[in-house]
Amino acid sequence: MAIKILVVDDEPDIRDILKLTLSEENYEVFEAGDGEEALRIIQTKPLGLVLLDYKIPKIDGREVCRRVKKDLLLRHLPIIMLTAKGDIDDKVGGIDAGADDYVVKPFEPKELLARIRMILRRTERDLEANPLTRLPGNVSIINELSRRLENKSLFAVCYLDLDKFKSYNDKYGFEHGDEVIRETARILIRSTQETGNPDDFIGHVGGDDFVVVTTPEAVDNLCKKIIADFESEAPSFYNETDRQTGYITARDRKGQEQKVPLVSISIGVVTNEFRKITHVAEIGEIGAELKGFAKQMERSNYIKDKRKTE
Repeated sequence: MAIKILVVDDEPDIRDILKLTLSEENYEVFEAGDGEEALRIIQTKPLGLVLLDYKIPKIDGREVCRRVKKDLLLRHLPIIMLTAKGDIDDKVGGIDAGADDYVVKPFEPKELLARIRMILRRTERDLEANPLTRLPGNVSIINELSRRLENKSLFAVCYLDLDKFKSYNDKYGFEHGDEVIRETARILIRSTQETGNPDDFIGHVGGDDFVVVTTPEAVDNLCKKIIADFESEAPSFYNETDRQTGYITARDRKGQEQKVPLVSISIGVVTNEFRKITHVAEIGEIGAELKGFAKQMERSNYIKDKRKTE
């Protein structure tokens, strides 16, 4: 699948040159002429990289970059800032706002393509992000858990997934299912920003499985907030009829029709508050076990491990 690149510049001629340059490497190109349009595309398309001019109308490049890097769902999106020749303030401003690199106009096409390839390689290696949510994937999750173990800090790891999601996908289709997963990611991010800690971590294992790493003192309020927000949002995933009845009709493995409740979220919480944990694999095993218990309950729920080391 072609990597999607957004070109943001208010000069159509520059956009055309960039499009022509990028077509050599078969990138799929989107265009924006101002900062507002750029942010709209960034928030709705699964982009691989943004080429962003510093001086653009409505919202300037520096502010666009700052907003993207502040958003937990988007902060891993690489941005190359395009700056005017010799304007050192633009370069400094772009890097201060979080730009990953800058290219001076007029640029040499081969150099630009080389820089793009380098940044895409680096991003893929460092992040290994989930393409649907742009949240860090399994490698980053393992690294985060390893770091917490090495630091011997107290942690609470939430393993989350959606209940009745397969039946939802079967009835509404994968596009709607993808939007439910994206909305779940947004709920996790909002809840963590509101009730968690600044250095909490959110990862996307894949499918409808997520991980949030926080601290024992924050985890109860965080889980309650996630559940409340998800339960409030869940009805909006359905059409009016299914919303009113509170279930959908689906067939089980034997082909029998059954009433399936609206999607809910289950959370298993692993903490080293009362027991010693030494391996990342141990965290995963306990998390899967606890999440299994949570899934047996009605509607959204969380279960926290309170067992103590003998």
